[in-house]
Amino acid sequence: MTTNSIFNNTLSNTAQKFLDINTRRVGQSIERISSGIRVNRAADDVAGLAISESLRSDIRVLRQGVRNLNDGISLINVVEGALNEQSGAVIRLKELATQGSSETLGASERQTLNLEIASLVAEIDRIAATTEFNSRTLLDGSLAQSVQASEQIFIQIGTDSQSASRINLNTELNISASNSTQLGINNLSVSTCKDAQSALDDIATALETLNFARGGAGAVQNRFVKSLGTLTVAIQNLTAADSTLRDADIAEELALLTRNQIIAMTSISMVGQTNLAGQDLLDIL
Repeated sequence: MTTNSIFNNTLSNTAQKFLDINTRRVGQSIERISSGIRVNRAADDVAGLAISESLRSDIRVLRQGVRNLNDGISLINVVEGALNEQSGAVIRLKELATQGSSETLGASERQTLNLEIASLVAEIDRIAATTEFNSRTLLDGSLAQSVQASEQIFIQIGTDSQSASRINLNTELNISASNSTQLGINNLSVSTCKDAQSALDDIATALETLNFARGGAGAVQNRFVKSLGTLTVAIQNLTAADSTLRDADIAEELALLTRNQIIAMTSISMVGQTNLAGQDLLDIL
């Protein structure tokens, strides 16, 4: 049986101990409700906090992966736009070569056609030399698969350094330099009907090369869009998992707060009563 003494009110000390415990519980419930978070510090849930921090790290990395993919899509848009302009110029070259294949043209007309052809070829070379994204040239052969590994363009989308977490644009696009020399149209001429017919063959090959490159860019862009969707779903799932571990159940916490407040009020009452009991004993003595 617990005993009281004049100098040591054991019941009062016990009541005070439980009052302190219940007061801390009330404070913890208020903290969780006001912050909306169940795990505010490691002491609240050591294992849960460790898992939550790991999930949060992955979420932030994947969100950066989404931004990287968006940058990649922007880069491909630049590539596709430049290839489209070159394709338009080559189509015009084909039109001029077709015109030059007619025997009805005179020397002066052919000279005029050659001037326009030279101008279009120069524009194709200019596009190949100046198309860039974030100071990186794109159509000068920098996106070819044969480029050294250290100079290739990678898009990081995953949480580690494994190959599955990176997309190699050089492997995916494999676009060689799209200048007139590589396209085989640097020496076009329609000075004679035979020259013009030969130019038609060269232009057809160049146009096929450009169309293939544009198709590859479109395919990679579609892959990036799908990857964006995959990353978005992964982020949503990880966020939900983190919320389950870390966020407070407000309804449950409100119920606990009410319970702890009632117990704390009872503890306050018990402390007062045990103190009065000790005072009554002194009065008797």
